[in-house]
Amino acid sequence: MSQSQENQAQHVEVGAMAQRMGITISFATAAKVVGHMPVEGNTQPFGLLNGGASMALAETLGSIGAHLHVGPTRSVVGIDINGTHHRSATSGIVTGTATPLSLGRTIAVYEIVVTDERDKRLCTARLTCLLRDLP
Repeated sequence: MSQSQENQAQHVEVGAMAQRMGITISFATAAKVVGHMPVEGNTQPFGLLNGGASMALAETLGSIGAHLHVGPTRSVVGIDINGTHHRSATSGIVTGTATPLSLGRTIAVYEIVVTDERDKRLCTARLTCLLRDLP
């Protein structure tokens, strides 16, 4: 198994915002990234998981996958994200799973599915990343 195929979750930095949101990564390759986020602390004023929190989880996971696709000599810039929120969550941990729809030389597109602890789909997101050479 090549290094690009091995789970690289222990080497992934999620960034300051994702850390504040409690996002953790349990599995990470270019072909699949799995992360988790608590509902508590990420709710809107009415006690439901904030849709923006789901999108932040989605962008974090998709960007990690795109970065693992291009490697350390290139940069990843999110250029489009969209999502559909199917149902709400009020407690527990949500799980996001990012899988590539297209992995090219200049563009990577990931679908991210966010589910609750009963494996019910909460959100479906799509992230498009521009893949650039580092200066």
